[in-house]
This record gives sequence, C-alpha cells and structure tokens, in this order.
Amino acid sequence: MHRRNILAATLASAGALFSAARAHAAAPDATTVVYHLDDLDKVDFVLGNIANHYSGMGGPDKVTIALVIHGPALKAFRAASATPDMTRRTGEMAKTGLQLYACLNTMRAQEVTLKDLLPGFLVADKGGVVRIAELQSQGYLYLRP
Repeated sequence: MHRRNILAATLASAGALFSAARAHAAAPDATTVVYHLDDLDKVDFVLGNIANHYSGMGGPDKVTIALVIHGPALKAFRAASATPDMTRRTGEMAKTGLQLYACLNTMRAQEVTLKDLLPGFLVADKGGVVRIAELQSQGYLYLRP
C-alpha cells in the first residue's frame, strides 16, 4: 500500500507541475492589452487609464493597447459631436499606436459609418465582444475599468 501512495503522490505532483507549466506558458503577455468600453460615462476615465498605462509602461513603444468600443460609449467618438478635447486625445493616442475598434453592431444600431467616427477607427466587423475574445485568444490581457 505504501508504494501505491508514493506512486499516487508522484503522479499528482507531476500533474500539478504540468498544469502550472501550461498555465504559465498560456499566460497573456503584459505588453498586449485590450480595454473594453461600453459605458458613455466612463469614456474620459478609460482614456485616462490608457494614457496612464502608456506612461507606466515607459511609452507607447513598450505596450500594445487596443480599445474596443460598443454600446452607448461610441457616441463620444462621433466626429460631428466630439468635444475638441476628445478629438485631440483620441487623435494623439491613435497616432502613437492605440488600436481603436468600433463594434459593427453598435454602428448599425446607432446608424453611423466609419466616416462618422473620429479618425483612426477600425471596424470590429464581427462585433465588439467577438473582437475582444479574438484579442484575448491572441494573448491580450483584458481590462474593463
């Protein structure tokens, strides 16, 4: 019986080590991050978080950040109604590498096209949540402030 216990403990330990190694190997890289934004009242907060994220990582060349926007939050990024500050901040971030994705489903629901949005946007043509899942499957860390 004693040998069986030793064998069982050894196999359990090996399984745990294997699982830990797989989890570590599959762990997302902190240099690729996707922010999820759907609340209109959180737009400024999230853009501030992204600016702080770039700063904390040592600049936009040290981290890749995607911002996926759907729902009411997309209204803040309409070119015709965006504040000058929103236009400036979004433009600066897009120029430094922020990947801006607008959910196609939200665009259809709000009857806007890519031309109606601030410059720098890409369309999440399968939907915002699908784009988030795709980015996560590519190793992006998920943040929803």
